[in-house]
Amino acid sequence: MVYTQTYQRAKQEAKDGAGGIQVEELDALVIGSGFGGVYQLKKLRDEGYKVKLVESGTGYGGIWHWSRYPGARVDSHAPHYQFSDPELWKNWHWKQRFPDHNELRAYFEFVADKWDLRKDTYFGTHITAATWDETEHKWIITASNGRVFKATYFLPHCGIAASRLMPNWKGMDSYKGMLLHSSYWPHEQPDLKGKKVAVVGTGSTGVQLSHAVSEMAGELVVFQRTPAMPLRMRQVDYADDEESMPKEELEKFFKDRVEGYWGFDFDFLGKGAFDDDEAERRANYEALYKAGDFTYWLGSYTDLLFTMESNHEAYKFWREKTRARIEDPRLQELLAPEEQPYPFGCKRVPLEQGYFEMFNKPNVDLVDVNHTPIVEVTEKGIRTTEKEFEFDMIILATGFDAVTGSLTSIDIRGLGGLSLKDKFQARGPATFCGIAVAGFPNMFFINGPQSPNGFCNGPTCAELQGDWIADAMNHLRDAGVRSIVADEESEKEWVEHVESIAYASLLPKAKSWYMGDGIPGKPRKSQMYLGGVPNYYSKLKSCASDGYKGFHLQGLKA
Repeated sequence: MVYTQTYQRAKQEAKDGAGGIQVEELDALVIGSGFGGVYQLKKLRDEGYKVKLVESGTGYGGIWHWSRYPGARVDSHAPHYQFSDPELWKNWHWKQRFPDHNELRAYFEFVADKWDLRKDTYFGTHITAATWDETEHKWIITASNGRVFKATYFLPHCGIAASRLMPNWKGMDSYKGMLLHSSYWPHEQPDLKGKKVAVVGTGSTGVQLSHAVSEMAGELVVFQRTPAMPLRMRQVDYADDEESMPKEELEKFFKDRVEGYWGFDFDFLGKGAFDDDEAERRANYEALYKAGDFTYWLGSYTDLLFTMESNHEAYKFWREKTRARIEDPRLQELLAPEEQPYPFGCKRVPLEQGYFEMFNKPNVDLVDVNHTPIVEVTEKGIRTTEKEFEFDMIILATGFDAVTGSLTSIDIRGLGGLSLKDKFQARGPATFCGIAVAGFPNMFFINGPQSPNGFCNGPTCAELQGDWIADAMNHLRDAGVRSIVADEESEKEWVEHVESIAYASLLPKAKSWYMGDGIPGKPRKSQMYLGGVPNYYSKLKSCASDGYKGFHLQGLKA
């Protein structure tokens, strides 16, 4: 195999002192410095493993290292979006209920200091290939900067939003202004004051970004394909002596967090929408809406995501609230259509702070690309079928090849040279328990395909999955076994289980990254497990307690 040959050559050159290639031998190599990666590094190091973390960027934070655009902030409210380690939360103070990207990077730097992560982290190291050596039961992993690793375990905790999606419009190279993808935002903020700016895309990023840009730009045009259904964020600024929750309550909070369906401390209302009469239903919607967080979406009636009748009730209430904030009838219909365009909550629901009021400003406009599609990018801006718009800056909030893209962008080869990209491309993602793939021994990932990922509070699942991976590694170490690989039949059963839950819901009725939409040639399959964090965690625990049922353990050590 080509990468095994690369490793053998690198090893010989290192031995001979030629070529300058260093091969680093490890128990485990972790990719990614988001919640999953940094937690896994800490956990495995505590368990006595020789482990390193590699990150293509220059700092910790995962998506928050890259997402520096104006308005970027997390929409999981404090204190949810943090680790449960008392050494951390006892000594950290959130300044806002919904921290922005600057505060989130500061938190990761704080974590890196407390956990002493830097000594085992390589920044500026982009992994390009990983191949399983069947003779040695090791992974041979290569980076674009020439580093070569030989590791027993390969842990690509790359996250769900690491592979950017760039449109292939005609003429993009001809544009003379500044063109940016939102997740490649410069560390030094561009001067937007008085500029003519285009924002293409109205997903979570586009919603946050557009409003922030509208506060600075001279003119803003937002290009929309599908209307977003964001909820109003209730932001809170905390004084130095004020906390989102009293410190003495946090220990119990973190224990309870794993019991929430979505990894939060809230859950469904425990009844269907039509178990209440109209007045009771409206009162519940009002209370959930006023909370200013995800509860209107993820803490509502149990049938919200499963029956169109219940979903439409939630949409009608949202539409009423939203249209009241928009002055122009044309924009009301584009942004909150009378006819429901897709099931509420089946595309990612962002939170916003004035997004709809933004369109009441005379310097902000909305282009519906369904009515007037983008034809090309010109030297001066964007041409639609209607006219040419001139811009100083074009910002692409066009999203990602979500969930699988971060894995398939690496040339990962398992047993018999099997390509992970080819396997996923054939029929969509196929995993066992959203944490391993048949044919790829000793490879695990956090927040990967067919795990709760996009429907789980990030730190919650990072800890649950990170602990399980460490326990599995300990099991092999104690048993003297060299490798563990998911069983094909168990993988098939898990895929069918994930798909059955997805298709019992309304998710497939919307085109979204939840279903792998928007990427040419990508099979349409559920990218996540919708059965809830408690059920998912129960499955992982039962697998482990049953001797890692669903896996093959191979290769007794001599």
